[in-house]
Amino acid sequence: MRRYWDRFKFHSLFIKIFIVMLISIIAVAIASSWTTVRMSEKLFMNTFSITNTKVISQIKASFESFHYSIVTATNNTQLSGTIKSFLTEEDSNSLRVLRTYYNMTTQMKKIQSTLDSYQVGIKIMGKNGRSYSTNTNNLLMSDQELQQHELTKNTLAEPKRLMYQFYEESSKDSPQKEAVIVASKALMERTTGDIYGTLYFTIHEQDFRPFYASFVSTGNDVAILNRDGVIVSSNRSDLMGQQAEDLLRFAKEIEEKQLDYKNVDFRGTDSILIADYLSSYDFYIVNLIDKKTALGQMVNGKMVVLICSAIVIVALIVVFLIFRRLTRSLTLLTRQMSKITQRGFHNYITVTGSFEFQELGHAYNYMLDELNDYVEKLVETQKEQRNAELAALQHQINPHFLYNTLASVNFLVQQGSQEKAVHTIHALISMLQNALSNVSESITVAQELENLKSYVFINHVRYGERIRVNFFISPDCMDYHLPKLIIQPFIENAFFHAFTKKSGGYIHILISQDAGSLLCEVVDNGDGMDTGEADLSMSGPASKRQLFTGIGIKNVHDRLVLMYGEEYGITIKSVPGEGTAIRIRLPLIPGQK
Repeated sequence: MRRYWDRFKFHSLFIKIFIVMLISIIAVAIASSWTTVRMSEKLFMNTFSITNTKVISQIKASFESFHYSIVTATNNTQLSGTIKSFLTEEDSNSLRVLRTYYNMTTQMKKIQSTLDSYQVGIKIMGKNGRSYSTNTNNLLMSDQELQQHELTKNTLAEPKRLMYQFYEESSKDSPQKEAVIVASKALMERTTGDIYGTLYFTIHEQDFRPFYASFVSTGNDVAILNRDGVIVSSNRSDLMGQQAEDLLRFAKEIEEKQLDYKNVDFRGTDSILIADYLSSYDFYIVNLIDKKTALGQMVNGKMVVLICSAIVIVALIVVFLIFRRLTRSLTLLTRQMSKITQRGFHNYITVTGSFEFQELGHAYNYMLDELNDYVEKLVETQKEQRNAELAALQHQINPHFLYNTLASVNFLVQQGSQEKAVHTIHALISMLQNALSNVSESITVAQELENLKSYVFINHVRYGERIRVNFFISPDCMDYHLPKLIIQPFIENAFFHAFTKKSGGYIHILISQDAGSLLCEVVDNGDGMDTGEADLSMSGPASKRQLFTGIGIKNVHDRLVLMYGEEYGITIKSVPGEGTAIRIRLPLIPGQK
């Protein structure tokens, strides 16, 4: 009995494979027709939905790129003293008016250049009744009509928001209405909050469509819906401008339940719907895939059954003939391999025995060689990826810092303060010498202090000294190192966002040692915000608050986590009406990294 049991164990693999294959033939003979078709359809749809989800992401990236250009142009407009003067000053002599219009034209050409990649028209209206347009083909209504239009009313209702709206206009030459997407923003005085004008960016729907036109095909359509369910753009002309509450409902359901896709019946067509939310626009991207068109003609069920049965039978015969010969060698190989599974990747097996065993042995040893090479390459790739991420983060921070500093220099030049401009440029040069370097470099606290004083000097020159800045640096911290441009973004946010309601106040910069760490604090007595205490690595109120949506702050936290670990980073504590305290915790680094 023992001898038969050992023989059974020796052939157990072959017997199991044979039984499994026999059961498979029976299962396929009964259910393959229905199962194969359904599984093929499900697999195809899942694959198709994944592919189209990536397409949606690419479309979304195109929209975000356009939105970034609009935001840049809006910021340039709000920072322009020429435009503000044009929209607020009263008419005087004709020579002054001509000069004002000339300066306005020059300034608007610079702003328009940021949108040269898009067919966008710009229109500005001021509280003094003046207006300026870069393209007369957009917003054909008169200034008085525009002033009373819903586009303007909605914009003034939410003056701090860059709003995208849908509008249909008709020209005298063509009675047919043409769809236009309008991005609008109220121009506000930074300190008082008074509105002195309205800014409009207009793009025709036919120029809006190229953002996604290359990703559509027959049976694969895209529609852009606003919050009211109106289709503001689509590759299908029959859907343009229509109310599609069902699509809006489906899109919200996908967003709320975080679904990959949803099977829907849209106007009598069995379709797959994929959707994503464009937060910058308050629009939804909806991708509709016609199942019938996508799948084409399904394979005949009987043919599927015959083909599957034939394949299984042939496979069973081949398995019976081949595995009966290979089972013994494979069993021996398995026993030898099982002895080295816990000994690492450098324990190669001895290649002996039959031809099949030798081939498997060679393949296994070759696999170990490839695996060792792969592990080495993976480790190196991860190191390179880490360095690339650090570089990308600092490259995001540097342009943000340069933009605000150069805005200050530009303001001085416009005011004609040559001496102050020279001092400011020297301060900027000093800061750039320390900023433009390798991402792994660091500077001492003393050097960072000099950079911060230069930055504060630039802002005091431009905005006056209504915001006082005090430095409290512990002497025993002066020689410790910290990454560049760590503290500056927080002082920048305090300058530009913490005192929108209060007329003035103070900012304290404190650097000291705390529990074996270097603690850097930026404290102000500004407006504050209702955030409690939160870490910027979490998606909480502190990270979503408008006061902290700049590029610099979030990237500083990410940069610290990447460089030093999760125990270091940034926390924010703020109380409305009392101010905000930001803490940056760093390791004590006595020398250059």
